[in-house]
Amino acid sequence: MVVELNPSYITDEAGEKLSVILPVEEYENLLEELEDLISIAQRKDEDITSHKDFIKELEEDGIIN
Repeated sequence: MVVELNPSYITDEAGEKLSVILPVEEYENLLEELEDLISIAQRKDEDITSHKDFIKELEEDGIIN
């Protein structure tokens, strides 16, 4: 998902950008995307299980038939 941003800026007398104002919904979406990226980065070294093996484990554990 690409987060679309429509920022407004607070500038100084010389027109230099000092701060950004975002609509709350865009800000929350941006935070959610950041949290997702953090989760991905934290899990990058975890072992990967194929779908077939995962289903087999669930069957062996009696979770599914």
